[in-house]
Amino acid sequence: QVRLVESGGGLVQAGGSLRLSCAASGRTFSSYAMGWFRQAPGKERELVAAISSSGSRYYANSVKARFTISRDNPKNTVYLQMNSLKPEDTAVYYCAADPTIRGMYGRVDYWGQGTQVTVSS
Repeated sequence: QVRLVESGGGLVQAGGSLRLSCAASGRTFSSYAMGWFRQAPGKERELVAAISSSGSRYYANSVKARFTISRDNPKNTVYLQMNSLKPEDTAVYYCAADPTIRGMYGRVDYWGQGTQVTVSS
């Protein structure tokens, strides 16, 4: 069982930055692929960024060069650094964990409760 708790969301002006954190419980954090998803009102949940247990990274085209995913295994934490934020980045952001990176494209095993990110124009 893995419990995920996100933090770091909030209100920011366009062009600003935020860093989301996701603290995970469990002793096998380093073996999990981790991801960040987002869901805007009226839209489907989408994968924003993912990082494998070995450190390989994936980014959605809409956030490439603006967002950076990283993980700190000793701290059981994954981060999402978001720069040059745009109003269209406004959404609830969810942390996710799965034994494989392939799971990020299918059925994710574990979800956090979500944190709201609002970008004003």
